[in-house]
Amino acid sequence: MNTVGPDILLVEDDPDDVALTLHALRTKGIVASIEVLRDGAEALDYLFRAGAYADRPPTGDPKVILLDLKLPKVDGLEVLQRLKGDPKLRTVPVVMLTSSHEERDI
Repeated sequence: MNTVGPDILLVEDDPDDVALTLHALRTKGIVASIEVLRDGAEALDYLFRAGAYADRPPTGDPKVILLDLKLPKVDGLEVLQRLKGDPKLRTVPVVMLTSSHEERDI
């Protein structure tokens, strides 16, 4: 069993944005293990080892999280708040992503 987590956790619901992000990382020569999740609820389960991810090893946290702002089920801001409220996960760097043009989102 692999006890090392992904280098990058990408939480993005739009398949085109996932493809674009993965392409950009490859183009820049970033060689990293990447886990892709599709909604905020799945991200929280993954990070807090719940639901389908309850058996995830305790040493497998991502090194950085790329987090979409607007996600189904649980939005990116709520995921961010939960992460930063957890003593173990608050030190994981998070990059917020959005394609929104709304001033509030930017």
